[in-house]
Amino acid sequence: MLPQVAKLKGIALDLLFPRWCVGCGKEGKLLCDSCRRSLSKIVPPFCPRCGKPQPSGVLCPSCVSWQPAIDGIRSPFRFNGVMRQAIHQLKYKNLRALAQPLAELLKNYLTNNPVPGEVLVPVPLHQKRLKERGYNQSSLLARELGRLTSLPVVDACLIRHRHTPPQVRTSSVAERQRNVTDAFFCRDQRLRDKQVLLIDDVATSGATLDACAAALKAAGAGTVWGLVLARET
Repeated sequence: MLPQVAKLKGIALDLLFPRWCVGCGKEGKLLCDSCRRSLSKIVPPFCPRCGKPQPSGVLCPSCVSWQPAIDGIRSPFRFNGVMRQAIHQLKYKNLRALAQPLAELLKNYLTNNPVPGEVLVPVPLHQKRLKERGYNQSSLLARELGRLTSLPVVDACLIRHRHTPPQVRTSSVAERQRNVTDAFFCRDQRLRDKQVLLIDDVATSGATLDACAAALKAAGAGTVWGLVLARET
Protein backbone atom coordinates (compact mmCIF):
# COMPACT_ATOMS: atom_id res chain seq x y z
CA MET A 1 0.00 0.00 0.00
CA LEU A 2 1.34 3.44 -0.95
CA PRO A 3 2.30 5.62 2.06
CA GLN A 4 -0.24 8.32 1.06
CA VAL A 5 -3.05 5.78 0.75
CA ALA A 6 -2.09 4.16 4.06
CA LYS A 7 -2.12 7.57 5.76
CA LEU A 8 -5.56 8.42 4.35
CA LYS A 9 -6.86 5.01 5.41
CA GLY A 10 -5.56 5.62 8.93
CA ILE A 11 -7.25 9.03 9.10
CA ALA A 12 -10.53 7.52 7.92
CA LEU A 13 -10.37 4.75 10.51
CA ASP A 14 -9.61 7.26 13.27
CA LEU A 15 -12.69 9.29 12.25
CA LEU A 16 -14.90 6.21 12.23
CA PHE A 17 -13.36 4.63 15.33
CA PRO A 18 -11.82 7.35 17.54
CA ARG A 19 -8.86 6.26 19.63
CA TRP A 20 -8.97 6.58 23.40
CA CYS A 21 -5.95 6.51 25.71
CA VAL A 22 -5.80 3.23 27.63
CA GLY A 23 -4.49 5.12 30.64
CA CYS A 24 -6.78 8.13 31.09
CA GLY A 25 -9.48 7.71 28.42
CA LYS A 26 -8.58 10.93 26.58
CA GLU A 27 -9.50 10.88 22.90
CA GLY A 28 -6.74 11.06 20.30
CA LYS A 29 -4.11 8.42 20.97
CA LEU A 30 -4.04 4.91 22.42
CA LEU A 31 -1.32 6.16 24.77
CA CYS A 32 -1.45 9.92 25.27
CA ASP A 33 1.61 12.08 25.87
CA SER A 34 0.66 12.71 29.49
CA CYS A 35 0.32 9.00 30.25
CA ARG A 36 3.60 8.29 28.47
CA ARG A 37 5.33 10.77 30.76
CA SER A 38 3.74 9.10 33.79
CA LEU A 39 5.27 5.68 33.03
CA SER A 40 7.53 4.43 35.81
CA LYS A 41 10.99 4.05 34.28
CA ILE A 42 13.77 1.71 35.29
CA VAL A 43 16.93 3.78 35.42
CA PRO A 44 20.49 3.00 36.60
CA PRO A 45 21.73 1.68 38.85
CA PHE A 46 20.34 -1.77 38.14
CA CYS A 47 21.56 -5.36 38.17
CA PRO A 48 23.73 -5.87 35.07
CA ARG A 49 22.27 -9.35 34.55
CA CYS A 50 18.53 -9.27 35.23
CA GLY A 51 18.04 -5.51 34.86
CA LYS A 52 16.12 -5.03 38.10
CA PRO A 53 16.82 -1.83 40.09
CA GLN A 54 19.83 -2.46 42.32
CA PRO A 55 21.29 0.42 44.40
CA SER A 56 24.85 -0.94 44.23
CA GLY A 57 24.82 -1.49 40.46
CA VAL A 58 26.34 -4.97 40.90
CA LEU A 59 24.69 -8.38 40.71
CA CYS A 60 21.54 -8.48 42.81
CA PRO A 61 21.15 -11.22 45.46
CA SER A 62 18.95 -13.31 43.14
CA CYS A 63 21.53 -13.25 40.35
CA VAL A 64 24.58 -14.07 42.46
CA SER A 65 23.70 -17.77 42.46
CA TRP A 66 21.92 -17.77 39.07
CA GLN A 67 23.82 -19.24 36.13
CA PRO A 68 21.59 -18.25 33.21
CA ALA A 69 21.87 -18.99 29.53
CA ILE A 70 20.70 -15.47 28.74
CA ASP A 71 23.36 -12.77 28.62
CA GLY A 72 21.17 -10.12 30.18
CA ILE A 73 17.66 -8.66 30.40
CA ARG A 74 16.70 -5.04 29.91
CA SER A 75 13.42 -3.20 30.28
CA PRO A 76 12.49 0.49 30.09
CA PHE A 77 9.60 0.35 32.55
CA ARG A 78 8.26 -1.13 35.76
CA PHE A 79 5.16 -3.28 35.44
CA ASN A 80 2.65 -1.01 37.14
CA GLY A 81 0.15 1.77 36.50
CA VAL A 82 -0.51 2.74 32.90
CA MET A 83 2.04 0.28 31.54
CA ARG A 84 0.27 -2.61 33.26
CA GLN A 85 -3.05 -1.40 31.79
CA ALA A 86 -1.56 -1.07 28.30
CA ILE A 87 -0.01 -4.53 28.31
CA HIS A 88 -3.24 -6.03 29.63
CA GLN A 89 -5.18 -4.40 26.77
CA LEU A 90 -2.66 -5.60 24.17
CA LYS A 91 -2.40 -9.11 25.57
CA TYR A 92 -5.93 -10.00 26.60
CA LYS A 93 -8.33 -7.47 25.03
CA ASN A 94 -7.32 -7.82 21.38
CA LEU A 95 -6.17 -4.19 21.17
CA ARG A 96 -3.44 -5.08 18.69
CA ALA A 97 -2.99 -1.48 17.53
CA LEU A 98 -1.24 -0.82 20.85
CA ALA A 99 1.78 -2.74 19.56
CA GLN A 100 2.83 0.26 17.49
CA PRO A 101 3.09 2.92 20.26
CA LEU A 102 4.54 0.37 22.67
CA ALA A 103 7.19 -0.64 20.13
CA GLU A 104 8.05 3.05 19.77
CA LEU A 105 8.87 3.07 23.49
CA LEU A 106 11.16 0.07 23.01
CA LYS A 107 12.83 1.74 20.05
CA ASN A 108 13.44 4.93 22.03
CA TYR A 109 14.93 2.87 24.84
CA LEU A 110 17.28 1.04 22.47
CA THR A 111 18.41 4.32 20.96
CA ASN A 112 19.57 5.58 24.36
CA ASN A 113 20.52 2.20 25.85
CA PRO A 114 22.00 0.00 23.10
CA VAL A 115 21.71 -3.76 23.62
CA PRO A 116 23.59 -6.30 21.45
CA GLY A 117 21.27 -7.60 18.75
CA GLU A 118 21.26 -8.06 14.98
CA VAL A 119 18.02 -10.03 14.77
CA LEU A 120 14.73 -9.83 16.71
CA VAL A 121 13.09 -13.03 17.97
CA PRO A 122 9.71 -12.87 19.76
CA VAL A 123 9.06 -15.25 22.64
CA PRO A 124 6.69 -17.80 21.07
CA LEU A 125 3.35 -19.05 22.32
CA HIS A 126 2.36 -22.70 22.28
CA GLN A 127 -0.01 -23.49 19.40
CA LYS A 128 -2.86 -24.14 21.83
CA ARG A 129 -2.59 -20.69 23.42
CA LEU A 130 -2.00 -19.05 20.06
CA LYS A 131 -5.23 -20.57 18.78
CA GLU A 132 -7.11 -19.41 21.88
CA ARG A 133 -5.80 -15.83 21.71
CA GLY A 134 -5.57 -15.51 17.96
CA TYR A 135 -2.22 -13.71 18.00
CA ASN A 136 1.09 -13.48 19.82
CA GLN A 137 1.56 -10.05 21.41
CA SER A 138 5.34 -10.52 21.45
CA SER A 139 5.34 -11.11 17.69
CA LEU A 140 3.32 -7.93 17.18
CA LEU A 141 5.84 -5.97 19.25
CA ALA A 142 8.80 -7.53 17.42
CA ARG A 143 7.37 -6.75 13.99
CA GLU A 144 6.70 -3.13 14.89
CA LEU A 145 10.14 -2.78 16.47
CA GLY A 146 11.72 -4.36 13.41
CA ARG A 147 9.95 -1.83 11.20
CA LEU A 148 11.24 1.03 13.36
CA THR A 149 14.83 -0.22 13.65
CA SER A 150 15.23 -2.08 10.32
CA LEU A 151 16.31 -5.17 12.25
CA PRO A 152 15.08 -8.45 10.73
CA VAL A 153 12.49 -10.47 12.65
CA VAL A 154 12.76 -14.27 12.77
CA ASP A 155 9.39 -15.54 13.92
CA ALA A 156 9.32 -19.24 13.04
CA CYS A 157 12.60 -20.64 14.29
CA LEU A 158 12.15 -20.66 18.07
CA ILE A 159 9.21 -22.93 18.93
CA ARG A 160 7.31 -23.53 22.16
CA HIS A 161 6.60 -27.25 21.92
CA ARG A 162 5.46 -27.91 25.48
CA HIS A 163 2.23 -26.36 26.75
CA THR A 164 2.65 -24.97 30.26
CA PRO A 165 0.47 -23.02 32.70
CA PRO A 166 0.89 -19.21 32.49
CA GLN A 167 3.83 -17.99 34.57
CA VAL A 168 1.53 -15.67 36.51
CA ARG A 169 -0.06 -18.75 38.09
CA THR A 170 3.22 -19.97 39.56
CA SER A 171 4.12 -18.96 43.09
CA SER A 172 7.93 -18.99 43.20
CA VAL A 173 11.02 -18.47 41.06
CA ALA A 174 11.88 -22.17 41.30
CA GLU A 175 8.39 -23.13 40.14
CA ARG A 176 8.61 -20.70 37.20
CA GLN A 177 11.93 -22.20 36.17
CA ARG A 178 10.57 -25.75 36.34
CA ASN A 179 7.48 -24.65 34.44
CA VAL A 180 9.47 -23.66 31.33
CA THR A 181 12.39 -26.11 31.47
CA ASP A 182 12.81 -27.67 28.01
CA ALA A 183 9.63 -25.92 26.81
CA PHE A 184 11.40 -24.40 23.76
CA PHE A 185 13.54 -25.58 20.87
CA CYS A 186 14.90 -24.21 17.60
CA ARG A 187 13.66 -25.94 14.47
CA ASP A 188 16.69 -24.99 12.34
CA GLN A 189 20.10 -23.31 12.39
CA ARG A 190 19.13 -19.90 11.03
CA LEU A 191 20.28 -18.12 14.18
CA ARG A 192 23.69 -19.76 14.41
CA ASP A 193 26.34 -17.20 15.42
CA LYS A 194 23.73 -14.42 15.49
CA GLN A 195 23.33 -11.76 18.16
CA VAL A 196 19.72 -12.40 19.16
CA LEU A 197 17.46 -9.87 20.85
CA LEU A 198 14.51 -11.71 22.46
CA ILE A 199 11.32 -9.64 22.58
CA ASP A 200 8.53 -10.07 25.14
CA ASP A 201 5.97 -7.94 26.93
CA VAL A 202 6.71 -8.64 30.62
CA ALA A 203 9.43 -10.35 32.64
CA THR A 204 8.89 -11.50 36.22
CA SER A 205 11.69 -13.86 37.21
CA GLY A 206 13.29 -14.04 33.75
CA ALA A 207 12.73 -17.82 33.63
CA THR A 208 10.90 -17.80 30.29
CA LEU A 209 13.52 -15.61 28.62
CA ASP A 210 16.29 -17.80 30.00
CA ALA A 211 14.62 -21.00 28.75
CA CYS A 212 14.36 -19.40 25.31
CA ALA A 213 18.02 -18.37 25.47
CA ALA A 214 19.05 -21.94 26.35
CA ALA A 215 17.25 -23.27 23.27
CA LEU A 216 18.73 -20.56 21.05
CA LYS A 217 22.27 -21.17 22.25
CA ALA A 218 21.82 -24.93 21.87
CA ALA A 219 21.11 -24.14 18.22
CA GLY A 220 24.28 -22.05 17.95
CA ALA A 221 23.19 -18.47 18.71
CA GLY A 222 26.17 -16.31 19.64
CA THR A 223 24.58 -14.03 22.24
CA VAL A 224 21.03 -13.72 23.53
CA TRP A 225 19.70 -10.64 25.31
CA GLY A 226 16.14 -10.10 26.45
CA LEU A 227 14.27 -6.85 25.84
CA VAL A 228 10.85 -6.52 27.46
CA LEU A 229 8.48 -3.58 27.82
CA ALA A 230 8.14 -3.95 31.58
CA ARG A 231 9.26 -6.07 34.44
CA GLU A 232 8.07 -6.71 37.93
CA THR A 233 10.57 -5.28 40.37
